Amino acid sequence: MSVSRVSAVRTALAGGIALSSVVLLSGTAFAHVSVQPQGEAAKGGYATVNIKVPNERDNASTVKLEVNFPLDHPLASVMPQPIPGWKAEVTKSKLSKPLELHGKKINEAVSKVTWTADGSKIGPGQFQQFPLSLGQLPEDTDELVLKAIQTYDNKEVVRWIEEQKDGAEEPENPAPVLKLSAASADHHGGAAPSASAATDEKAGHDDKAGDHEETAASPSTDTTARVLGVVGILVGAAGVAFGVLAGRRRSA
Repeated sequence: MSVSRVSAVRTALAGGIALSSVVLLSGTAFAHVSVQPQGEAAKGGYATVNIKVPNERDNASTVKLEVNFPLDHPLASVMPQPIPGWKAEVTKSKLSKPLELHGKKINEAVSKVTWTADGSKIGPGQFQQFPLSLGQLPEDTDELVLKAIQTYDNKEVVRWIEEQKDGAEEPENPAPVLKLSAASADHHGGAAPSASAATDEKAGHDDKAGDHEETAASPSTDTTARVLGVVGILVGAAGVAFGVLAGRRRSA
């Protein structure tokens, strides 16, 4: 094989490998802790949300997650759905200004929920969803910033607490943000719903949380998809190299 042909093969393969590296790295770079509502998260109403936690390390597993709730927009009710292999702890804090909900004054609100591995973990190439029932959502803001802290079994701690600034690039460790939609006819903050209506709404909401239990525990297939994509890229690169060699043989 001539020097020119060897050079052409090396160039094609190097291009394929470089491109595959970009694919793998880009998939990891955007794997942030996030909050995703199941259905609508309307102001003044109740919502079921999933805290999605991907494992970003190849040599460590996630064993703890802490999610903090803003007390300037307090939530009277934050209930975690039980997850096999994880222990959930709800922490409440005193409010400087009592919150009125369903005609009652509430002097404290949930400030933090902590999940600790209890026979389970989030391994490399996997993710876990942590479902929460939230209510009553505030009406005086368009979003809730839920700062999160992720801990690995090698003692590494990643703080997802950086808030997005208008017009600025996304921070390295952005805090999860729950976007709130406009108040609907059934979920508004004008007059508080009756006790019976609130009970019915809460019961239906909890049923909805149960429907997503299996989804919450599903493993991620993102890594597999990326690996298959890289294999396809390398095969394509080899095809390009073969085409270059064939072209040169015909010309010779």
